Amino acid sequence: MIGNWLDIGPVNQIEPGMARTLPVEGGEEIAVFHTMTGDFYALVNKCPHKQGPLSQGIVHGAVVACPLHNWNISLKTGEALGGDEGCVPTIPLKVDAGRIYLLRSAVLGEKPKPEAA
Repeated sequence: MIGNWLDIGPVNQIEPGMARTLPVEGGEEIAVFHTMTGDFYALVNKCPHKQGPLSQGIVHGAVVACPLHNWNISLKTGEALGGDEGCVPTIPLKVDAGRIYLLRSAVLGEKPKPEAA
């Protein structure tokens, strides 16, 4: 862990176009996505429609299609696209030196701690 960020591992643990899940004790499971263009995103692993596991969906561009009913969810905003309505919480993510970091407070539901100067 670095300050307010949780180190969840190297970027190469997730193949492009795929996702991995991060179980959170007492919280919502997180899905971390790696797009074909090399970007990473993190969302709560539940579609807003019927709570389908988004991590098992098909990633196309910066969108994931829910495996249950094919709802398209923006990986950037968590919002359902097209005529569908709903939103999935996004988790702030950063990549540094080949490692993936998630914002601790967003994952664990805590208030952020002040960063050291």
